[in-house]
Amino acid sequence: MSDTPTSGRFEARDHLLPVRVYYEDTDFTGVVYHANYVRYFERGRSDFLRAIGIGHAQLLEDAAPMAFVLAEMRLTFLKPARIDDALTVRTRYDAVKGPRLLISQVIERDGEALCRADVTAVCIHLDGRPRRPTKALVEAVTPWLLGAA
Repeated sequence: MSDTPTSGRFEARDHLLPVRVYYEDTDFTGVVYHANYVRYFERGRSDFLRAIGIGHAQLLEDAAPMAFVLAEMRLTFLKPARIDDALTVRTRYDAVKGPRLLISQVIERDGEALCRADVTAVCIHLDGRPRRPTKALVEAVTPWLLGAA
């Protein structure tokens, strides 16, 4: 057993991150509060990048620092997650188009989809203007993109 938090693992193009539902994640009925799915998806996207060697702190320390903002996030709620559930956040980076990263995500319980997200993240300068992603980011994510060899 390790004291280091997991960053998940890869299965083909998908990054899988295990997440446990805690009391704090639920509403008074023991069902995951809808806004917390967004938090789980954020962890999945961040840990995908961390697992391929790109950390958010590293992006800020670059000679030309950058960050991400979400331009679009479309959620489809299929079934509820409940307190104590062991979930998997499945994240797939699909494409890089200019400053945009197109990402598909699913939260699953025992292989069954509970919530889906289609995400458009935009790379920005620290003043908020859009910018192309760093060369290191593009090189790191390219092997995982749709259509990559």
